[in-house]
Amino acid sequence: MTVFLATLLKVVVIFGGLVSAAGISTLAERKVSAWIQHRLGPNRVGPFGALQPLADGVKFIFKEEFVPEGATRWLFILAPAISALAALMSVAVIPFGGLVGEVDGVAIYFSIADLDIGALWVVAIGGLGIYGVILGGWASNSKYSLFGGLRASAQMISYELSLILCILAVVAITEENPLNLRSIVDQQNAGLAWGFLPNWNLFHQPLAFLLFVVCTFAETNRHPFDFAECESELVGGFHTEYSSMKFALFFIGEYCAMIVMASLTVTLFLGGFSVPYWEDAPWLVGLAAFVLKAAFFMFLFLWVRWTLPRFRYDQLMDLGWKVFLPLALANVLVTGLFLA
Repeated sequence: MTVFLATLLKVVVIFGGLVSAAGISTLAERKVSAWIQHRLGPNRVGPFGALQPLADGVKFIFKEEFVPEGATRWLFILAPAISALAALMSVAVIPFGGLVGEVDGVAIYFSIADLDIGALWVVAIGGLGIYGVILGGWASNSKYSLFGGLRASAQMISYELSLILCILAVVAITEENPLNLRSIVDQQNAGLAWGFLPNWNLFHQPLAFLLFVVCTFAETNRHPFDFAECESELVGGFHTEYSSMKFALFFIGEYCAMIVMASLTVTLFLGGFSVPYWEDAPWLVGLAAFVLKAAFFMFLFLWVRWTLPRFRYDQLMDLGWKVFLPLALANVLVTGLFLA
């Protein structure tokens, strides 16, 4: 097998796994919400409703597609694709596993691209997803959609600053090749913290971890920060005028972004594919550990949605600018002083 074929195989497996996981997440969303509310959830399509995501996909394909009168047609069509592509491209640098083997003398890792600027790639490409939401809201020629797009842009910019500062704190304490996500994982897999804890950045940067986790909710427009949709005020917000597969693409992008953010949290703070107290674990064991850690954060996304009430919009902005940003800046300052 050549390096090209090995890379192509990784692309198919990782992208296919991401889209499949996004479909499964829609079923998990319904099941978790039903469990919290003492209901059954989907139970008619397949055993225990397991084929419900497939039924939803078929339904979206056959639903009527329309473009609202007065809408900017090409931007209206392009917006959902931008949202989905940004989330799909972000996953390219996530290291899901360690060294798989060698092909023609080249080391093959279980990630699509092992970039030296992987952390910058995730921030840069992930930030493009906001353009899909803004363009979808503006191009729809609807006041509800426009308000949703404006809210999303202000929200994501506000919380992205704190999120980047949290990543900076992790990059600062990484000794070798600090912007490479695999290097960040390798350092967390080396030795123990204080002689008995896993050497995870969670224990070295607890404040950054807490801020990062909350910021991921705002970055993915998840409850209690779902002001871009906010059904009680904006009908559906930026996607009010969308139907059929264009509507589905927005939600594929949302669930893929949730998976990417959960994976990034695991990579930066919970040792990624490393297994505590087992430095040389086989890559399949590491992959299983990564999936379990990411699944916990995906469950957290669902759990919070059905537990906490939505904030007011002024509370959202106050929290981002008056609480999170000063804390993130102070954390970076203290980290820099400690390193100096």
